[in-house]
Amino acid sequence: MNVLTLTLMSTALVLIALGIFMLVMTSNMIRVVLAVEVMMKAVTLLLIYAGQINGQLGLAQTFIVTQIVIEIVLAAVASGLVINIYRKTGQRELRRLNKLNG
Repeated sequence: MNVLTLTLMSTALVLIALGIFMLVMTSNMIRVVLAVEVMMKAVTLLLIYAGQINGQLGLAQTFIVTQIVIEIVLAAVASGLVINIYRKTGQRELRRLNKLNG
């Protein structure tokens, strides 16, 4: 294993652990969206690593571009939902949103 491999793997594992920690420890909807984004960055690093192992960096790059597009759409939709929920209820905390009416 070379230095690049160890760096990619350790950074990806730290980002996944950080994202899971953020999801578990917060009830703020904005922080939940950020936690998902952090974990998506770890997936990007793992895709780079997989492409490097297989020797197919071109294929990995196409997957990464697709993943980035999906990540942007996910962030936009989640942010829109957070903004609308905040406008309707005035709350950003997930634990206080148990009485939503359709």
